[in-house]
Formats: sequence, C-alpha cells, structure tokens
Amino acid sequence: MSKERAHKVNELIKRELGRIISGNNEFSKDTLVTITRVETSSNIFQTKVYISVIPENKLDEVFDNLNKNIFNIQKTINKRLEMRPVPKIIFAKEKKTSEAGKVEELLEEIKNQKH
Repeated sequence: MSKERAHKVNELIKRELGRIISGNNEFSKDTLVTITRVETSSNIFQTKVYISVIPENKLDEVFDNLNKNIFNIQKTINKRLEMRPVPKIIFAKEKKTSEAGKVEELLEEIKNQKH
C-alpha cells in the first residue's frame, strides 16, 4: 500500500471511530477518550488504534468497555466505510501520551528548582 493511501485509510478510520466512540454513552462524564493515532497494516487486514484516556486511572475501564463492544464497533465501521477489505480493529493503549506528560512534569520541576 502506498504511503498516501495508508495515510488516507488511517485518517478515515480515525474519523469514523472517533464518531462511534464519542457516541458511546457508557463512559463516565469525567472521562476523556482520545484516538491519538491509527496504524493500518500494509495488507489492510488490521488496524491498530491507539487510545489515550484522561484521567489515566480510567484507562482499564475504557479498554474493558471498548473490547466488550468490539463486535458492534467493527460492524458499525464495516457499514460506514466504503472500502474492501475493512481492516480488523485492534485497540492499543497509547503510552507516548503518558510518557510526554511525565517529561512535562520533570521539566516543570527543573524549572521550579532554578527559581
């Protein structure tokens, strides 16, 4: 798959899954669920969807919910996308977001120590 097509497929899946997930009323009101990136395999058979959750202590709850509803999510995305094959959705925990947050905290500590 070309890089341009891969980018288009990733953006399409990210947009449609964002709509599906934002319509999910099973998440508590104080939880922010974000799709940070999407990586589709070169043969377009599977897509890894990276999810970030704020607050982080709700991460397992959100993943349990998403994985419990994966069949319905996949069925909905299959209907919405006008492409074949539609990749199999696999949810993954975004670790880069929490790592970036830790770096920000450390930088803030260093900044405060200098003053």
